[in-house]
Amino acid sequence: MSKVLVTGGAGFIGSHFVERLLRRADVEQVTVLDALTYAGNLANLKAAQASGRFKFVHGNILDTRLVGKLVESHDAVVHFAAESHVDRSLFDAGRFIATNVHGTQILLEAARRSGVSRFVNVSTDEVYGSLASGTATEQWPLAPSIPYAASKAAGDLIARSYFETYGVPVCITRSSNNYGPRQYPEKVIPYFVSRLLQGRALRVHGDGRHLRNWLHVEDNCAGIELVLNQGVPGEVYNIGGGHDLTTNELADLLLRMLGADSSMVEHVPDRIANDRRYAMDWSKIAHLGYRPTHDLEYSLASTIAWYRSNPAFWQHTPVSGDVAALGC
Repeated sequence: MSKVLVTGGAGFIGSHFVERLLRRADVEQVTVLDALTYAGNLANLKAAQASGRFKFVHGNILDTRLVGKLVESHDAVVHFAAESHVDRSLFDAGRFIATNVHGTQILLEAARRSGVSRFVNVSTDEVYGSLASGTATEQWPLAPSIPYAASKAAGDLIARSYFETYGVPVCITRSSNNYGPRQYPEKVIPYFVSRLLQGRALRVHGDGRHLRNWLHVEDNCAGIELVLNQGVPGEVYNIGGGHDLTTNELADLLLRMLGADSSMVEHVPDRIANDRRYAMDWSKIAHLGYRPTHDLEYSLASTIAWYRSNPAFWQHTPVSGDVAALGC
């Protein structure tokens, strides 16, 4: 695995993964393909750009010719590129279908033609839908309830079909909610942090009892790297093991860490679709040696410090003002 193509590598998780790859001596080149939409930012790749083994290509995964040329010159593909915000999918589902479904198929077809040694499709726990009880294993039925999750589930199924039909060496990862530095402020943790840094109230949807598992981005990247190296083609790997918190619990924790109180919480009407509980069993990847290592409070403190030190990242984005983020 000497040359790796990372789609969506200028985004939050992708940029952390690129940095991780460049720390490896056995990686000859890392190429990022990114359309630089609102959530993609070249500044996220500042550290990577200092490496002579890094290359950036500005382009879209829907560009069949460009994708074909790039994939054929790489040994492995790690596919992060996606429309990912739940709220946006509720009002513009077509864009999510185009990128997350058709874009994934274009990449897989290029991988089939070029014969890559590994293709990792990065997905989400949201494809399992809301669970009243229990934890979803990788064999759990896919039951997405929102357009974003449905588009990711469709991409997963297409990826599986390319393994079953054509033998493309695809692995799929599904992680729980990520957090950490450089996350676009429409996501709930940077959204809450940026509002508190501005002295503004947190907006919590509905009763605030929606449960999510919070996983530090570096732990997720460690799991994805492990699957890239050791995953069995055709298999799915859940990546979890963070900390389960309701939105209310998350808000209370951030309030305490930023020296605010409950008067800074405003409950707003719930979104038209909001899954109550996500929960995954991640024992399968644990057998490969995966272990999350980031303590929640310590890592949240580091994340808060990053946003405090980088106000330009969030001060001029629309969501730092009045759009209520949803945490997924």
